[in-house]
Amino acid sequence: MTSRTQDVIERSEHWGAHNYHPLPVVLTKGQGAFVWDIEGKKYLDMLSCYSALSHGHCHPRILAAAQKQMEQITLTSRAFHNVPYAEFCEKISRLSGLDMALPMNSGAEAVETALKAARAWGYRIKKVPQDKARIIAAKGNFHGRTIAIVSFSTEQAYREPFGPMAPGFDMVPFGDADALENAITPETVAFLVEPIQGEGGIIIPPDGYLKRVREICTKHNVLMMLDEVQTGLARTGKMFAFEHEPGVKPDVLILGKALGGGLLPVSACVGTREVMSTFQPGEHGSTFGGMPLSMAVANEALDVLIQDELAERSARLGAEVVARLRQAKAPGVREIRGRGLLIGIEFEDFMGGAMNVAQALMHKGVLAKDTRVNTMRLAPALTIDESDLFEAVDTVIATIRQVASTKSS
Repeated sequence: MTSRTQDVIERSEHWGAHNYHPLPVVLTKGQGAFVWDIEGKKYLDMLSCYSALSHGHCHPRILAAAQKQMEQITLTSRAFHNVPYAEFCEKISRLSGLDMALPMNSGAEAVETALKAARAWGYRIKKVPQDKARIIAAKGNFHGRTIAIVSFSTEQAYREPFGPMAPGFDMVPFGDADALENAITPETVAFLVEPIQGEGGIIIPPDGYLKRVREICTKHNVLMMLDEVQTGLARTGKMFAFEHEPGVKPDVLILGKALGGGLLPVSACVGTREVMSTFQPGEHGSTFGGMPLSMAVANEALDVLIQDELAERSARLGAEVVARLRQAKAPGVREIRGRGLLIGIEFEDFMGGAMNVAQALMHKGVLAKDTRVNTMRLAPALTIDESDLFEAVDTVIATIRQVASTKSS
């Protein structure tokens, strides 16, 4: 580690709160699927900011859209109307097959928006007694880190120092539709679930799970709310992960990350008119949510995904990556899971955690990160060049072999 890198890291650690444990690399430039550190070393980015960089770093079309909007008007607040907001709400509603959208900034804000919408719908439409509404979530979830959201997390580290927890939430095992049905009561207003648990370790539910969830929610008059902040927008090989099961459509869809095109924090809660119309003026909002600049960026980000057929590309390349990883039969690998270009490699305990592999990869010019200790996530830009992608996969395989040989010796 050079003195320049060390200086930045030491200042970050001294002056910045320690809420992350980053790899010891200082990035200063990004282009496409590549980044460069402060010393000029080039890396292939196989994390893509947890899918927020699905378009790659500094996509020229998205940069141009941002620049054009910046020269006109950037911020209005929702006290006034703006053109990009109207365009975005129509575009994302049509794309998802839903009726109305409420743009926010972070994914957690969009989840909070969905929680509020579900409770309002429960009281105003379903007629649940006031303050009795309950929302079911799946164990192993990750929906954000606000107080309300960590209240239905099963990760002790997310909860322990932050109590008391917010009431009104119930938990069921992920992928178990029968458990969901058994947990529903007359006060249940919604079931919130990720189609694939990303932070949970790229956990894919059994085939037919979402279809069964849709049937159960319809039967019991419960909202089906899908958190696709990480899985949405072409990442899994479909525009939305729920599209992998025909006939499934949520009542509420939560989006973020890639919606900002790698430039700005943009999220949205999209839903049926019945649900989204429960919000009345003054009941929910955001100073920056729906601002012209972020909406112009999101509109262009969506256009790029559609016009460049990035969902189809993700499906094809992801299948090839998973096949190559499985065929390698690298030692120390317990399981390989993936859909599209959202791939998890789970390691055996003797490997000492996925961070060991991530650190070794960093020295070979490939950036990836662990999730849930033993799983390493691969989620490159959907625009990545095929030769770069497969070179990175080969480096991953070689590095796993290297780490395994060190740990087993």
